[in-house]
Formats: sequence, structure tokens, C-alpha cells
Amino acid sequence: MSGRRPLISGNWKMNLTHLDAINLVQKLSYSLADATRRVDVSVHPPFTALRSVQTILDVDDVPIALGAQNVHWQAGGAYTGEISPAMLAKLNVRYVIVGHSERRQLFGETDEDVNKKVKAVLAAGMVPILCVGETLGEREEGRTAEKVLGQLRAGLSGLDSAAIAGMVVAYEPIWAIGTGRTATPDDAQAVCAAVRRAIAADAGEAAAASVRIQYGGSVKAGNIAELMSGSDIDGALVGGASLDPEEFTAIVSYR
Repeated sequence: MSGRRPLISGNWKMNLTHLDAINLVQKLSYSLADATRRVDVSVHPPFTALRSVQTILDVDDVPIALGAQNVHWQAGGAYTGEISPAMLAKLNVRYVIVGHSERRQLFGETDEDVNKKVKAVLAAGMVPILCVGETLGEREEGRTAEKVLGQLRAGLSGLDSAAIAGMVVAYEPIWAIGTGRTATPDDAQAVCAAVRRAIAADAGEAAAASVRIQYGGSVKAGNIAELMSGSDIDGALVGGASLDPEEFTAIVSYR
């Protein structure tokens, strides 16, 4: 591992009422007390649970960062059903997932949309977790680098080196999300290394050395340590396993 502090993020997706979320984060506040001394942790509840989780984290001074799963790029206006960056920032949200493959595939988000969201999150003083990843077909056709680096460069378009240095990039092969299939540690490291090299080429070595790169896709307690052994893998974006407090604690406590 490098000197970059690992970041393990739990993406709860469309799960848990605000009451369920309170229960889960209270359990995590106890079980993760030791692990958070070595690893940064964020949880990303649905919008309806953000305020409830924020209250628990703030009142009990829990060392877990609050994250959101999505955001709109506009500051406000006639966008029914959307949430602005300022709304999230006022809830002390620290990290915002942007461009998750489910948003791209199911809701038609384009690279241009993702880039607007990245810029809006940064402008509001939060940290984007920019998701990139290829489909199984693209992988089998040998187009992994083309797809992943294309999404990366589009997402980072127009940003200066300092902004990129403080970001998080999450490599999530689409074929491994929720399928039980996981990229091998060597495959995950190879793609994350390619991401870092691309950032170095476009934004400079300092930005590449600072940016944190997560792996996501069927991450579990049983594979996290091996995945994290990659020199360019600085954390994990965890889906279903983050809903189980014991499993998520084991993932965060991998070292």
C-alpha cells in the first residue's frame, strides 16, 4: 500500500427506511470504533435517511463520513424529484457517488451529465466518488481500457490538478456488481494502475499520487484483503455487503 489512507464506502442503494438506517449506523458506530483509526469509512444512505444518519453521526461524534448516492448539478429550480449539491452540503455530506453504472445504465446518465455532477459536487465543497467500469461484453472484446479511461477522462474534463488530487475514483466492472463475480486482484490492480497512469498523464504526477482509487464489485470480507494488496487500490466501494453490519465491519477491519 501507498501512503494514501484507504477509504471504504458503503453504498446502501435503494434499501433501508430511515429507522433501519439509524439501527445500522448505531451498530457500526460500535463495531468500527477501532478500524476507523486506520481506514476512512463512509456510508451512503438513501436521501430519505440522510438527515437521520447525520444526526447520529454528529451527536455521537461517530468517525464515519456521511455520503450520498447521487446529486443533480443544478443549484436549484424546477427539477422535480432531484436533490441539489447545496442540500447535501447542508447535511454535512462529505462524499457523493457520481456516475454509478446503475445511474448510467438504468437512468441514462451520459458522460456529460457525470462531468457536470462532478463539478457541482466540488463547487459545493464535497468530494465526488467518480465511478467508471466496463460491461462483460466490452471486457471480452478487449475494450476495458478504452471504456474505463474514456469515462475517466470525460468525468474529469475541465478540472484542474488540485481538484483531481482530492477526488476519489471507483473502478467498478459492471459485470461484477451484485453478481457474485469479482475481478481477480491482478485484474483489479491492472485497471486501477491504468487509471492512475492516465491521471498522471493528464493532470500530473502529484495529482495521480494523491487521488484515491477504489475497487467495487461483489466486495466481501473474504476477498477484501487480497484486493487491497494492490499498490494502486486505495479502498472499496461496497454494495450489498455494506447492509450487513458484521460483514461490513469485517471488510473495514481487513488490516
